[in-house]
Amino acid sequence: MLTEIHPKLPMRNKSVFRDFYVKKLGFKELGHYDGCLMLRTDTIEIHFFEFKELYSFENYDMIYIRTDDINGLDNAIL
Repeated sequence: MLTEIHPKLPMRNKSVFRDFYVKKLGFKELGHYDGCLMLRTDTIEIHFFEFKELYSFENYDMIYIRTDDINGLDNAIL
């Protein structure tokens, strides 16, 4: 049956997303092509596709990521 789900979410700027997820959150880049970016950490894999016209305040795409170290995640983001 199903074993994994990899969300594919919109992003406005690939380099900004790459910097945030790789440098701040510790994701590894699996690859990229034609405006797409694939990232992984531990058992979490997220794919992004470029959507430059994305207006964040009218976007309903979401992802919920669980953590066992909210303080560590908070410190990594800040």
